[in-house]
Amino acid sequence: MEELKVLDESFLPQMAELYRKAFAGDPWNDDWSDTEQLMEYMKEISGAYRPLNYGLFVDDKLCAVSVGCIKHWWQGTEYYLDELFVDPGFQGQGIGSRFLQMIEEDIKKRGLAGIFLQTDSDKPSYNFYLKRGFNELPKHVSFFKEVK
Repeated sequence: MEELKVLDESFLPQMAELYRKAFAGDPWNDDWSDTEQLMEYMKEISGAYRPLNYGLFVDDKLCAVSVGCIKHWWQGTEYYLDELFVDPGFQGQGIGSRFLQMIEEDIKKRGLAGIFLQTDSDKPSYNFYLKRGFNELPKHVSFFKEVK
C-alpha cells in the first residue's frame, strides 16, 4: 500500500539515510560519509521558511522523499522542490512518477501555482522531469564561484 505523508523534523534521520543511499551510486557517486555534514544539509533544506516535505511510504517503509518549501513569486505561490529522491531498491518501478503525481495533487489542493526545481542536464533526473511535463527555462542559469 502506498501512502503520501507530509514529513516533519522527526523524520530527519530516515530522510538523511535515504538521501545517502539514493545518491551514493551512479551517476552521482556523492560521498556523504560525514554523517554530521549530511544531517546539517538535511536540516537546512527541510527546515526552510514554510517547509513542505513529502514522503512516500510503501507498506510503511519510506521509499521516496521530496524536500522543499512554499515560496511566493509574482506569478503565484509555488512549491520550490530542493531534492527528490527514491530508494534505489524502488527505482525503475514507477514509484518516482506516482510520487510526483501525488505531490502535484496535494499542491493543487493547497492552491499552489506550480513546482519549481533545478537539476543537472547530464543526469537521468533531467529526462525524468521532461517526461512528466516540466519545461526547461532556457533563460534561467545557475552560477557558482569557488572561493577556497
